Amino acid sequence: MIVLGYNGFGKSAEIFGRLFRATGIDRHLLYGHDSSAALVIDGKLVAAVEEERLNREKKTSSFPVNAMRWCLDSAGISFDDVDTFAFSWQFSQDVLNKMIAEITEDRSASVEQKFARLGRLAETHEAMFSESATEADFLEHTGHRLSPEKLVRVPHHIAHLMTGYHLSGGTDAAFLVSDGRAEWLSAIMGEVRDGEVKIFDDMTIDSRHSLAMLFSVVTRYLGFVPNNDEYKVMGLAGYGPPPEPNPFLEHVVETCPDGTYRIPYPANAVPAYYELFDRIFGGNPDGREEFDYRVRVASAAQHMLETVTAGQIRTLEARSDLPRVIFEGGLALNCVNNSKLLERSRFTGMDVSFGASDVGVAIGAALFASGRAGTPPRVDTSPYLGPSYDGREIQAALQQFADQVVWRELDPAEVPREAATLMQERCVIGWFQGRMEYGPRALGNRSILANPRFPDIKDIINERIKHREQFRPFAPVVLEHMAPEVFELGKKTSSPYMTFVVPVRPEYQEKIQGACHVDATSRIQTVTEQSNPLLARLLREFTELTGIPCLINTSFNVAGEPIVCSPTDALSCFLKTEMDHLFLGNFLVSRI
Repeated sequence: MIVLGYNGFGKSAEIFGRLFRATGIDRHLLYGHDSSAALVIDGKLVAAVEEERLNREKKTSSFPVNAMRWCLDSAGISFDDVDTFAFSWQFSQDVLNKMIAEITEDRSASVEQKFARLGRLAETHEAMFSESATEADFLEHTGHRLSPEKLVRVPHHIAHLMTGYHLSGGTDAAFLVSDGRAEWLSAIMGEVRDGEVKIFDDMTIDSRHSLAMLFSVVTRYLGFVPNNDEYKVMGLAGYGPPPEPNPFLEHVVETCPDGTYRIPYPANAVPAYYELFDRIFGGNPDGREEFDYRVRVASAAQHMLETVTAGQIRTLEARSDLPRVIFEGGLALNCVNNSKLLERSRFTGMDVSFGASDVGVAIGAALFASGRAGTPPRVDTSPYLGPSYDGREIQAALQQFADQVVWRELDPAEVPREAATLMQERCVIGWFQGRMEYGPRALGNRSILANPRFPDIKDIINERIKHREQFRPFAPVVLEHMAPEVFELGKKTSSPYMTFVVPVRPEYQEKIQGACHVDATSRIQTVTEQSNPLLARLLREFTELTGIPCLINTSFNVAGEPIVCSPTDALSCFLKTEMDHLFLGNFLVSRI
């Protein structure tokens, strides 16, 4: 049984740009962003890659033809060999009726505005959502005619849920899925027992009250890119406490005793909210990007998000007696919130996958379709699902840059020791090894690594390498068995995907200043010999040489670009920055 899951629309950027002004700073506010493909064969997830890594367009919504072809080529098969294509959206007639009602019942919109919105919905449905549009999109980009009996449309939130469920072992769990919007909902809650999904219908939140969309409006208000830079708001929140009382909870969000909430989202949401935010925070258009003002608003927004989701979790733990909870959807990328939700709940464990945001729905859709067809998924938890390159391919790439770099080939056993030796000082290295990781976090195969003991290493990486804001923190990678010595893990015993933030123990806060945020926390990645043998060996070597048990691990890219995929990408990025050295497989690369 061969299933190819995918997310993405060929016309999304054009349609949403023209009809909904999703251009410029709003370019990611559309359906199908983070397009991707995933291949499941006989229940096993064998390959997955985001389209952005191949077409080099960050957060692309394009039809994932390159990702599809790579997945198929990696398995030595073609489109004709695929039994089922699983699409991570399901715009049924019932969904469309609810989308129409969402417009017609909006009391903040005039009759003229409602008719205009209905017209835009009709055009979008015809061009993107309808069955004929899906089939035409597929044919146009792949040259393969998609027969209706081979297509499975998976509801977007179910695709999210299946990603988290199967990547966390496929055992019983309560769940919360929350994002900007799926087809028409923004959040669902429930539980999975014996493989059966039960949604608590009275706890669903439609997109008119989307918590993630509100957080995106705040992101935009502070001068960042919505549906992309929300993590910057999360990071800024660590620089100061939220104001009391919280203006967002006083004037914007209405929380209910049953864990639901209401957020007014008028037709003219952005200008209306800008005016409201200025009033309740004492801001003005010229001062919104001042650091102290950003911190005040960001800390209030983070506290608001934590308060609202905590209400959902309290209701969930009252409704379900299961011991663990799955949290998926774009809101689950707020790793500061994840840790607080777990520690303050009765749940003994929380799982947030490496594909929690829309990058993961291709995986979830494929696993759902495989199970529905009678082939139960049997998934390991490795995120290393993308392309890898052998020595011959790496050497060919090096030859293309022979006038700019020099290199020498190391014995494989020498690579970790050589890298650890270099990083005893303020040496920042590019680390390109094995199969590319999946998802928005660099997890040790396409990474930039450095020694965290130097207080100024954050500034060095932010200014000279990543070309990004100075307030941005860096994450540490640590051997799993060493993590409790350095960090206060609470209920967590591991954090393999950088989806949780934990306090740094006081005795290590000065020792790893480069990987410690201003509030003495870190978003950690834990590694074992089984999960990433080469990275684990590098950490052992580095600890032996320095006594420091972790490394700074940040994504191998510069601001605004996708994480590197190929050796050519890695060399191009290396030469754009002031990285000191690049480990490209077994090759140690330096500038001429």
